[in-house]
Amino acid sequence: MSTPTIHRHSSEHGRVLAEPVAYTDNDRLHSSLAWLRANQPVTWVDVPPYRPFWAVTKHADIMAIERDNELWLSEPRPLLLQAEVEDRVKADQEAGVGLRTLIHMDDPHHRDIRKIGVDWFRPKAMRDLKVRVDELAKRYVDRMAEIGPECDFVTEVAINFPLYVILSLLGLPEEDFPRMLKLTQEMFGGEDAEHQRGEGGTEDIMAVLLDFFTYFSALTASRRANPTDDLASAIANGRINGELMSDMDTLSYYVIVASAGHDTTKDAISGGLCALVEHPDQLARLKAHPDLMGTAVEEMIRWSTPVKEFMRTATRDTEVRGVPIPKGESVLLSYVSANRDEDIFENPFTFDVARDPNKHLSFGYGVHFCLGAALARMELNSLFTELVPRLESIELAGVPEYSATTFVGGLKHLPIRYSLR
Repeated sequence: MSTPTIHRHSSEHGRVLAEPVAYTDNDRLHSSLAWLRANQPVTWVDVPPYRPFWAVTKHADIMAIERDNELWLSEPRPLLLQAEVEDRVKADQEAGVGLRTLIHMDDPHHRDIRKIGVDWFRPKAMRDLKVRVDELAKRYVDRMAEIGPECDFVTEVAINFPLYVILSLLGLPEEDFPRMLKLTQEMFGGEDAEHQRGEGGTEDIMAVLLDFFTYFSALTASRRANPTDDLASAIANGRINGELMSDMDTLSYYVIVASAGHDTTKDAISGGLCALVEHPDQLARLKAHPDLMGTAVEEMIRWSTPVKEFMRTATRDTEVRGVPIPKGESVLLSYVSANRDEDIFENPFTFDVARDPNKHLSFGYGVHFCLGAALARMELNSLFTELVPRLESIELAGVPEYSATTFVGGLKHLPIRYSLR
């Protein structure tokens, strides 16, 4: 039997997936992704300083890969990192001192670790939390009214509202919230000049992680000595097969909950409001039909797609859409592309608050489906349920600015002019 030919020709369109600045230009990004879906849905991308990978841009292919978590593993390359950073993270993990969150893990360890926090995000827990989330939503819409008629919605509302929700759930003191915010921005903003620490190099990124670990090491010791009724205590005292989680698993759990638990929601909230401002007919429709809030929230999440990609590595020779993928090579799952796939979404470039069905992949799929999806949906629902009826007018007061990223990101500035009841 002849060995199939593997075509490794990197197109200019594929390069956008390894260019952080491309995610600041939606027209360029989506134009390239649409071309890839139509012409090279599985394409080779070789853009230093990243190691090469296969980009997968079709919704159905991404779902198939995420569904087969034995063929496709998160380790050793769960997300796109520069080669130097990737090597440092791997070395630290092998030495037992590196970040190793749920997104880095595979079953059975992933399943066991996930169980530690899953009860905190079940429907009953969400119902119990809703009163607090609604209170915070009102607080921040009231704040908009106080500081109007103009504000930067990202820095005044979209960052702080989900930050307060997730850190309250963890049980952290309010005076520590600004520290967690800065560390999160530095971690996810390592490729954005405004948010990165120092020059954004490997040592700067490692320093951010060390600061996270230092903070959460003290928190773990405190919660083990004096358990409390919060998520931080559940993590600190979480056990697998009767044994406490390792120090690194414990610290990594805190990092992913405290950072991703609010930063991705910030991106969905700000992206959602920007979409409503830029599509006033849909805002008017939502004001007239508040019962559409559930579908509107899903459309905001599809439209913004805060998590741009995850990666998987093949455990054996295989193929995707007829393209051979050798064992040990990695694929990048472009959720941004999947959420505009013409084969799945009718008029995918139309923002439609009544879109139903809406099979977006913003929360991933399969065993790695986002642990906090229900919380994110509730936060968006609470905030826009409070905000939309009170809006008398709203428009852009400047140019929206997006973060340079290849992983998690969205708007970093959204200047608006408005009036509220």
